[in-house]
Amino acid sequence: MSGHSKWHNIQAKKGKADAARGKIFTKLGREIAVAAKNGTDPATNSKLADVIAKAKAANMPNDTIKRSIAKASGELSGVNYENLTYEGYGIGGSAVIVVTLTDNKNRTAGDVRHIFDKYGGNLGTNGSVSFMFENLGVIVIERTTDLDEDTMMEYALEGGADDVIVLDDVYEVRTQPKDFTAVRKYLEEKGLTFIQADLEMVANDKITLTEDQLVTFGKMCDALDDNDDVQDYYHNVDLPE
Repeated sequence: MSGHSKWHNIQAKKGKADAARGKIFTKLGREIAVAAKNGTDPATNSKLADVIAKAKAANMPNDTIKRSIAKASGELSGVNYENLTYEGYGIGGSAVIVVTLTDNKNRTAGDVRHIFDKYGGNLGTNGSVSFMFENLGVIVIERTTDLDEDTMMEYALEGGADDVIVLDDVYEVRTQPKDFTAVRKYLEEKGLTFIQADLEMVANDKITLTEDQLVTFGKMCDALDDNDDVQDYYHNVDLPE
């Protein structure tokens, strides 16, 4: 089982997350609260359970997770958030997908368009770049002496995963979206903890940017990170390690 991994991209994003943990927790908290509107018990609300797993992988404290769930019946009960996805091209022909959660789609659309324009890109229509990506469940687990490659492969296959990518310091388990929750639960039952656990758009192929283009592209990513409505974004740029 092998394939191209985006783990170095995850590491880059994790570094940013560590530097802006408060903002990350705020975004995750909103995502938890919205998911909890359909039921506050993760045992019967698989979407909530998946978001909680994502939050735990980002080291969000349990008390913060509980408060976020409580918000679903409190301050967010009358707020209608929409999940909106935008597609477009960044500098150098890079493909970018932006996932948002917003209570004001006009504001969000304007902000996302401005970010694309400011950093040498342009916002496209739905479907303009998504065909370059595959929607997958991605679970990243630290590779340790207690979890060897054979054991990880066995757990993943038994749990229903499609692929395991073995890297120097992590295992990247990939699943079909419909199988993600079941695989996540199975690996949790095996006592594994996750560095990352989420559904995401994985680029089929990567492109290489020049050094100057990478600087501009990095600024675009920072602007997306800083926008309160942007929950996540995906791209096909091969970031240097």
